[in-house]
Amino acid sequence: MMKSSTILAVGGAYIERRGRLVGAFVPAASNPGTMREHVGGAVFNALRCAVRRGVSASLLSVRGGDAQGDTVLRAITEAGIADLSAVFLDRATPSHTALVDSDGGLIAGLADMVLYELALPKQIRRAKVREAIGTADAVLCDANLPSTALERLAALAAGKPVFALAVSSSRAARLTPVLDLLVLTFMNRQEAGVLAGVDIDADGRGIVDGLRHAGLKGGVVTAGGGPVLGFDEAGAFSISPPLPQKRADVTGAGDVLAGATIAALLRGLTLRAALREGVAAAMLAVVESADTAAAFSGTGFAEALALVPEARELA
Repeated sequence: MMKSSTILAVGGAYIERRGRLVGAFVPAASNPGTMREHVGGAVFNALRCAVRRGVSASLLSVRGGDAQGDTVLRAITEAGIADLSAVFLDRATPSHTALVDSDGGLIAGLADMVLYELALPKQIRRAKVREAIGTADAVLCDANLPSTALERLAALAAGKPVFALAVSSSRAARLTPVLDLLVLTFMNRQEAGVLAGVDIDADGRGIVDGLRHAGLKGGVVTAGGGPVLGFDEAGAFSISPPLPQKRADVTGAGDVLAGATIAALLRGLTLRAALREGVAAAMLAVVESADTAAAFSGTGFAEALALVPEARELA
């Protein structure tokens, strides 16, 4: 039996609160809807999906010594992820509160991530982290880390592939000092615009050229339900996701796409083939589950993958 690849992930694992409206959004007014709470975070969502696709994983994050922190720990353990996180008894566990419309589109979000700013850079210096990097096949990080922490992590991971998640347009620029050290970065069009310095409405070739000029060797750019762009040293291409028959919440689908894509790359697939698996996973996350990391069976995944078209080269 082939040994599974191992990933060390560093970044967000926090409480995700999601309020969904039952009607049209009315600014500056009380809007009826429902509120759910679960454990999310870009790195955690991606890592959980990668584990479900056969990867072994460990996670370094930070959390508070409160009930929410216990909830995060349970989710990490239940996902089959080894927890290397630090707990700060006098701090609150980070959280993100999102308001989405009745179709699942994001209206606004509030990120309470102060603990990441204060504690993650120091945690990367721990001997346990250096040991975990040494035994891992790859490193995954997100822009919840400050730039100084990202630089330190990339330096420690020298010789290992480093994957990154841009997280949000307000945090994407944190990746700038390490762009040339990343093997692949996952982002949406808004985040790509920040990193590439181009208009988000530019055509696919313009976005890819801008990201290459910024220093990226490879990248994946999502656009909601629109075509997904991919590029690496072999060229640039796009994949058009099948149109879903119904939608749950789209928030976090990009993280699921990243996790499945990374798992496929570590199995030796090309980016073109791996990204098709990522698109299939994201499709399942959006269509079949309100959870940001879809629980899909082998058969269900194969059926979804069969619906994803082959990559098309960019002109």
